[in-house]
Amino acid sequence: MSEVLNHKQIGQKISRMAFEIYERNLNAAGVVFAGISGMGTTLAKLLADEVRAISPIPVEEVEVLLDKKAVSNSEVELSTSIHLSGKTIILVDDVLNTGKTLVYAMKPFLEHEIQKMEIAVLVNRSHGLFPVRPDYTGYELATTLSEHIRVDFSENQYSVHLD
Repeated sequence: MSEVLNHKQIGQKISRMAFEIYERNLNAAGVVFAGISGMGTTLAKLLADEVRAISPIPVEEVEVLLDKKAVSNSEVELSTSIHLSGKTIILVDDVLNTGKTLVYAMKPFLEHEIQKMEIAVLVNRSHGLFPVRPDYTGYELATTLSEHIRVDFSENQYSVHLD
């Protein structure tokens, strides 16, 4: 197992991504960070906090609940009822592998008249089996499908490892 990103590097990536989100959404009526269950929710909170610290844009958070191990058979729903019309949705996950989870995670938003949807990931593995490309990427990492990326958001000691 080798460390790909340490705590300081992850903090820098999150800060840069937050500035990019702010720049691309200056005139947004609001931004909703929709974190996919697990580490995606944690990353969404970190990004939302960072955007709140640097901008006047109204920021909200919601969790996209789904079973990552069986996304095609899983119910996909939002953790709370939230007003989405006219807002920018930033769908957030820790690692983009094939894109399948992100495609399924979009389902709850299809019923709303959102302004736009963007995708933010900490690590993009660039396998691209589904037509999903992130708008905001912390780190691009070429890997084989058999390799595993582990993101750890333990309190005050974030890391990304390649197994």
